[in-house]
Amino acid sequence: MGLGSTAKKIQGLSDRAEAMYKQVQQLQQRIIGLEEEMDDTHDTVKRLDHQISEQRALLLAIADEHDIDGEEILAEAAIDEAELAAEPSSDESTDDPTESDSEDDDPATEDAEPSSSESAAE
Repeated sequence: MGLGSTAKKIQGLSDRAEAMYKQVQQLQQRIIGLEEEMDDTHDTVKRLDHQISEQRALLLAIADEHDIDGEEILAEAAIDEAELAAEPSSDESTDDPTESDSEDDDPATEDAEPSSSESAAE
């Protein structure tokens, strides 16, 4: 009986090892697939970054032809973006949700920005 139970234990170990080997192979295939996706995503990001750089250069050249300071506009946009990014953290601390809505919908703020850009263009 000792040999029979040993054979069963060895068979059980063999079955588990085979199942684990299959799982490792599946994980390996998933990792390879993820690496390929990551490479594709990286290529896409590089291509889009290059396109954005080309578009920026083109827009700055067009702005220069029309005597518009494109760098100043980009700087103002970066400042506005930074201010908008800072606002949600301050909105979360307020208890009144209508305060943040009224700030975003304020037409006086929206009208003030284009007029300063227009005056700079003239």
